[in-house]
Order: sequence, then structure tokens, then C-alpha cells
Amino acid sequence: MIAKAEVKYIQSLAHKKFREEEGLFVVEGVKMVQELMQEKPAAIKKIFAIDAWSRQHVSSLPPSTDLHVLEDFELARISSLQSANDVLALVQIPQPPISGFVPKGITVVLDQVQDPGNLGTIIRSCDWFGVENIICSTDTVDAFNPKVVQSAKGSLLRPTIYYTALEEFLSSVPKMPVYAAVLDGESIGQAVFEIPCLLLIGNESRGLSEAVRAFATKSITIPRKGKAESLNAGVATAVILSAMTN
Repeated sequence: MIAKAEVKYIQSLAHKKFREEEGLFVVEGVKMVQELMQEKPAAIKKIFAIDAWSRQHVSSLPPSTDLHVLEDFELARISSLQSANDVLALVQIPQPPISGFVPKGITVVLDQVQDPGNLGTIIRSCDWFGVENIICSTDTVDAFNPKVVQSAKGSLLRPTIYYTALEEFLSSVPKMPVYAAVLDGESIGQAVFEIPCLLLIGNESRGLSEAVRAFATKSITIPRKGKAESLNAGVATAVILSAMTN
């Protein structure tokens, strides 16, 4: 039987404050946990799973993993999903220092992206198009928010995600092309992209802040064919990355 204190502790990790204090976040679902076991086994600190999953995977768990076998109803108590999956893991949050950033290929820079679904989609798109680094403003939604984790799926820990003050970061990076995704830029179908580079993506409603946009060397846009007012940040990032890597 899982203790009430353990239930409360796991539920507390839905909140950014407690994730930061504990340095842990929650991953739920068979596929996501198994990808972590294959690619980032040392990051997994605890696993809570039903008996059938545990018996099938216990031999492939990292030696340092603390495994807890639960009944279905117990797993449902600690799950943030409407229907609990077979396994839930507590995973160490990576905290790479921005001083370790090395420009490589396309680096996506996010300015005040607030929607968890958008950030999750951006992370998955970056993983798909081979983007290794994502730089987030300090007021961008937390990448380890449960909604971001579910939206990003198994891509969450593949790109390196940094949080930093963007103006300071952009002032310090080596000279390279900086592309700003805006509504009044050059069509991505006509633009010639130079790599390595930075791609600036702004807030869902306000776009890029003036201070961040000032660092752009070229403004680019996705040409509109229909009547939609705009694309959300997640979709726009995917479309632009497709054009940049074509």
C-alpha cells in the first residue's frame, strides 16, 4: 500500500515550486518510460508500476532505480491523467548551465512562450528536425510541467533545454544569423538560410518582444494562403524548421 505522504509528495510535483525544490518531474506512460529506460536510465530515480509491467521490465531497470509495485487503484491516486497508465516514473530534471551552450545547427530561442501544449509541440518538432538546443526565456512555461511532458512525449530529454535571460544570452553568443519569426517578414519560401543560426519564436499573442527582436538579422514569415489570423507557436515552429532544413 502506498503511503499517504508518498501520494502527496508525487502530487506536489505537478507544481513548479516543488519540482524545482526536489529536482524531479513526473513521467507517465509505458512508451515514455521505456524510452527513458533506453536513453536516459540514470535520470530515473523511482518507478511506480502495476505488477504486470514490473514483472516484464524488472530485469531491464537500472540498478539504482527504486521500484514500487502498486495496485491499479493506487497508481490512479498518483496519476495526473484521466486514465492512469501502467507505470509512472520520477525523473531527475536536467539543469544544464548556459555557459555550456555551444552553437550547433539551428538553435531555437523561445521568448515568453506560455502554452504548455505549444512548448511540447516545439520540443517534438525540434527533435524531429534534429535541433539539439532550445533556449527559453525565464518566463517561458516550465518544460517539466505535466502538460508539456505529455505533449512532448519521448522527445523531452533529447534536445538540451536552457532557461536564461534572453537579452544577456543574445548579447553574448558568437556572431551568426538570427532569424525572427514574425508576421511581416520575408517569406520562408524565398529566404536563404545560413547555418549555424538562431531562430527566434515569440509569445502566442504578443509575438517577440521588441528587445529580443532587436537582435534579429532577418525577419521571416510563413506566407498566408487562407483567412486564419495566425498560427500557434508550435505549428509555426514546425513549418519554419521544415523550410530551414529542406
